[in-house]
Amino acid sequence: MANIVFNIFQNSQDFLTFEPGQMIFKQGDRGDFMYAVLEGDVDIVVDDHVIDTISQGSIFGEMALIDDGPRSAGARVRTACKVVPVTQRRFTFLVQQTPFFSIEVMRLMSERMRKMLQAPR
Repeated sequence: MANIVFNIFQNSQDFLTFEPGQMIFKQGDRGDFMYAVLEGDVDIVVDDHVIDTISQGSIFGEMALIDDGPRSAGARVRTACKVVPVTQRRFTFLVQQTPFFSIEVMRLMSERMRKMLQAPR
């Protein structure tokens, strides 16, 4: 997935920067964006447990663009990072124009669901 995402977003100028410890979003927040990581690392956190660390070339927050439910996890910056926010409109365009992208998003969601189910509580 990293190569697909990086290739799609590498020249984006609409990136946001975050410093270590900042929350990009919290578990339970309303989600309007997913994010693609251009640089750095982001921890995905459920009930104060890190269940995954997202690095350059990956995405997070994708469930927000698939359903209208609250965020199932939070995203906390591990290392200084640059991320590209992706709106519903942009996501739909990417799925239509790059079918393999949608398969990779589903694969990623499946992997994360498995990690959440195995996370200590």
